[in-house]
Amino acid sequence: MMVKISEFQIKDVVNVSDGKRLGNIGDIEINLTTGKIDAVVITGAGKVLGFFGREEDIVIPWKNIIKIGQDVILVRYKGFEEEIEG
Repeated sequence: MMVKISEFQIKDVVNVSDGKRLGNIGDIEINLTTGKIDAVVITGAGKVLGFFGREEDIVIPWKNIIKIGQDVILVRYKGFEEEIEG
């Protein structure tokens, strides 16, 4: 299956652990040695019209992506302090 980055970025990212929408993919991390995607980055939303900084980016390791659907990307994410071992 081939997907353009522009198509990938418009899909909603949903956490299967709690059903929460995490946002949209703003960036990807590519391992230049292997040429494979290591992680996707969900850019933190701005707070109060951009004042007072913004939320932290969420980095989802590629191994935690469960399914890439037509409209959504299902991921397993439990928070900044945990990374799920696969």
